[in-house]
Amino acid sequence: MPLPIDEVLSRIVSSIQAARPVVLKAPPGAGKTTGIPPVLLKEGIQQFGQILLIQPRRLAARSAASRIASTLGETVGDRIGYHVRFDRRIGARTELVAMTPGMLLRRLNDDPLLDSVGCVLLDEFHERSLELDLCLGMLHRIRTTLRDDLRLVVMSATLDPDPIVDFLGEGDAVVSQGRSFPVEIRYRPMQSRQRTEDAVADLLPEVRDATDGDVLVFLPGVGEIKRTSRRLAHVASTLGYEVAELYGDLSPEQQDRVLRPGDRRKVVLSTNVAETSVTIPGVTAVIDGGQAKVMTFHAAVGLPRLQQQPISMASADQRAGRAGRTQPGIAYRLWPEAMNRSRPAYDVPESRRSDLCQTVLILARWGEIDVASFPWIDPPPSKSVDQAKALLRQLDAIDQDGKITSDGYRMSNMPLHPRLSKLIQSGHRWDVLWPACLTAAMLSERPSLGNADSGSNSQDGSASGEASVSNGWPENDLADTIDRLQTLSSQKTQRSSVEAQVVRVARRLEKIARSDPDAAPAHDESAAELPVGQRLGRALLSAFPDRIARRRDTASAQGVMIGGRGVRLMPSSTVANSALFLCIDVDSGDTEAKVRSAVGIQLDWLDDERVSQVDEAEFDPSTESLVMRRRTYVQDLLINETPIQCVPNESTAEVLLSEYLKRYGWCPPDCHNSVNEFVARVEFLQKNAPVLELPPIGREQIEPTLRMLCAQHIRLSSVVDASWIDFLRAAYTYEQLRLIDRNAPDSLTVPGGSQRKIDYSEADRPTMSVKPQELFGWTESPRLAMSRVALRFQLLAPNGRPQQLTDDLASFWKNTYPQVRKDLRGRYPKHHWPEDPLTATATRNGLKPR
Repeated sequence: MPLPIDEVLSRIVSSIQAARPVVLKAPPGAGKTTGIPPVLLKEGIQQFGQILLIQPRRLAARSAASRIASTLGETVGDRIGYHVRFDRRIGARTELVAMTPGMLLRRLNDDPLLDSVGCVLLDEFHERSLELDLCLGMLHRIRTTLRDDLRLVVMSATLDPDPIVDFLGEGDAVVSQGRSFPVEIRYRPMQSRQRTEDAVADLLPEVRDATDGDVLVFLPGVGEIKRTSRRLAHVASTLGYEVAELYGDLSPEQQDRVLRPGDRRKVVLSTNVAETSVTIPGVTAVIDGGQAKVMTFHAAVGLPRLQQQPISMASADQRAGRAGRTQPGIAYRLWPEAMNRSRPAYDVPESRRSDLCQTVLILARWGEIDVASFPWIDPPPSKSVDQAKALLRQLDAIDQDGKITSDGYRMSNMPLHPRLSKLIQSGHRWDVLWPACLTAAMLSERPSLGNADSGSNSQDGSASGEASVSNGWPENDLADTIDRLQTLSSQKTQRSSVEAQVVRVARRLEKIARSDPDAAPAHDESAAELPVGQRLGRALLSAFPDRIARRRDTASAQGVMIGGRGVRLMPSSTVANSALFLCIDVDSGDTEAKVRSAVGIQLDWLDDERVSQVDEAEFDPSTESLVMRRRTYVQDLLINETPIQCVPNESTAEVLLSEYLKRYGWCPPDCHNSVNEFVARVEFLQKNAPVLELPPIGREQIEPTLRMLCAQHIRLSSVVDASWIDFLRAAYTYEQLRLIDRNAPDSLTVPGGSQRKIDYSEADRPTMSVKPQELFGWTESPRLAMSRVALRFQLLAPNGRPQQLTDDLASFWKNTYPQVRKDLRGRYPKHHWPEDPLTATATRNGLKPR
């Protein structure tokens, strides 16, 4: 049967033969995945090297290889092969390999230029996984630097091809219209608190009556598929349906059974793997739960995790289109139509929301140290890159310059997050490789198995012949689960279960680890005497160095983690006594994070370079002085502290300085009159005689003195009470001080013989308080600031109270003094009240001269 893609095949082949990139947009069902590869083989594209077909999922890669081989009348493993995590079928004659992006990245590790590859097809690029984006960037880098002959095809069901062509800098955009039938959208919102499996069961009779084909039900994950399968067992059989399950962890044989047409109508319960990656024939109805599990950074365990969230409208339309492949169909959506407005139009690229630790390590191995300069089609946030680099440095995977280390190189060989690769690497060195592989597999595949509240604790330990993890170091919430997995691994026959899947993954990880000759145990001989649990604890510490927490109080379930986050152990946690513990799985809360699984550790397990001891000074408000404590830290986590004698130095000076600045700023203390007066005089001249160019009394003059004083004392009062006037005057030259004293003297000798101070608190009006009898003989007011400002007098009555203000003494003697004399002479007869003040003799106290 002709495929819709056939109409554009000649253009695609022509561009590939000319080594021009191709960006193809073709809807699901157009035949791009199974139609293009056979044509490329027929046209001899394999002459340029092996053809790689990149599929975003393991199931899709195996399925694509099987269908292409079937189309050619061949078997998988001959000319057509596949390579997915822990599974490959490739022979000496293989010309086309279907593989996941992860396998392509691993191949790039071993063959950075893909010398044996002639053409790469990136399928389902619209899913925008982090690995797909990384693959595109690396292939683009290869093509634009050393291998312009590498053929590249980017295939998508929904994305506009033009932006991708622009990113590549060249290429041909090809659009295939595909072939589909109309699909009716029906909204069947779930009732309040109704479970998805119940909603599907209630809807199935309507679906059977409305269509005559198979039914495809989209569910978020395997757990939902299993629950729905159990719920539909009786209902589906009654309605004449056979229930089938489809998800990535199924074996190839199980997947093939689902995809093959059968004698009975089927209800296929699937994850979003059936959205675009595989085609199920005979589907005429879709039931869409509107949810999917997408890869995001899971802060709880510091690892990438699948997190359930609403799908985008683009995904909803993709799912609906599956009902119209062979005839008109119906798509049932289990949400209100109005909710469409709150759904995103497209999926957010994974590079914008995911952990970048593994990505940065891959790039470092490839020689890309500057992640920002890598050709991203959508650059990841710089903050995420910095966080990834920080963790990789703690894992000893990269050095301070971002270059990969020998440990990092071996870690990159593992198909795991670098944390778990480090766990296995350290487990091998501590001679607990198998328990470490089990732990890594559990945390990677099913982290909830190890939770303290999982209810799976065993009292019997390990019966596998392996040393029990819980013996010798019971403070490990993972220990009982690991012991149970060890027991399961020793059994000749294993039931199909989540735990059995963890064991299978662990065995594959162990095989990879043992194949590395440089990763053999390298610990001290005395380590062999340590219990297995302690050695595994040390390996976990190397993988989770940023998850150390300190118990707040003895026997308390509360603690504080590196970074300052408050945490609380589960009531069932086995970590009962350790002052320090690792938070392996953390559930963020409003005030405290719940630690689902923890492992107790000891301070002497930490390498010396990870522990720092510092003497830190603090200001004690009760004594207004510094106190010193010797503190032990792991990163920013305070482990313990001891009071010690505080000796003033440059380090303590910063603490005392900070307290001083809170109160006074960069100014001298205002509790000294002499200081205040000097500052006022300088400010007066700066404003009224700027030509003198006196520097202001600010930070430049204050800071050296203040820092010196703070480095000499531990009490704030000692700094405040210092001889500040001497320090301030020392900040000026002799000539500057002479100008200050001449143009803004702190006092003047009046005709009566007394030394009277001048008040400069009002910068424009320097004022002297004095009795008029002391000024007899002065014909006019003295002038300050290079004669630009007249001194103002506050004239006092004999009782000392202010009587008159004047800055024009000549006018006062002539116009005002006669009236003052008249008013006060009778009240104060003993005081000197001459008629002519200009010729009279001034007196010191205002009384008549004797």
